Amino acid sequence: MTRRRKAAGAFAASAAGVLLALGAAAPAHAAGYRYWSFWESDAGKWTYATQGPATARPADGDAIGFRFALSEDSADATRPTAAPDFAAVCADVEKAPGTKRVAVVVDYGTAKDAPAGEAPPKDSPTTACARVDADGTAADALAAVAEPLRYDSSAMLCGIAGYPARGCGDAVADAPAPTASAASAAPQPAAGDQGGGPSVGLLVGGGAVLALGAAAVWKSRRRA
Repeated sequence: MTRRRKAAGAFAASAAGVLLALGAAAPAHAAGYRYWSFWESDAGKWTYATQGPATARPADGDAIGFRFALSEDSADATRPTAAPDFAAVCADVEKAPGTKRVAVVVDYGTAKDAPAGEAPPKDSPTTACARVDADGTAADALAAVAEPLRYDSSAMLCGIAGYPARGCGDAVADAPAPTASAASAAPQPAAGDQGGGPSVGLLVGGGAVLALGAAAVWKSRRRA
């Protein structure tokens, strides 16, 4: 194989590697879902629950939250807008023997999160103090203050206090890819920003690889 062919092969391999890296960094237009996410209090902040309300057993003095929203996944889920403030929510409820008190926050989301033909309750978010048996679950606490609840056949929570009236974790169509004109008009992230697309460093690195490959081809031609 001649030097020229070797250099050209190296350039092609480098270019392919850059294209693969850019493709891996490009964001996928994943579908979103409308569903009730479940949250637990942790040091005065909401944290996404690692189990469902039917198995979670909050302690006396805990707060639990539910938020209806359009989210891509658990990492994208929207937190309840009301704080997990047990002292404020349960200030007037005394503990009774064999029971526990749990602050419950229900956030019905915004109009853009609502299914077609429905609207979230105007008094959202709501808070209430649930008194349940000492071994009661988060689902028991929610049922004590926000009936009727609606579940599907797999025990997924579909509706709280009648909202939404239908559907359960429904998928929403994929977000359309931006057009060329929209992409050119979109503001570009500043240096150091972590946007959804390839970083500036990746683009610069890719350009450098391509430039080096082109230089190798040019040198091989000079020597041939």
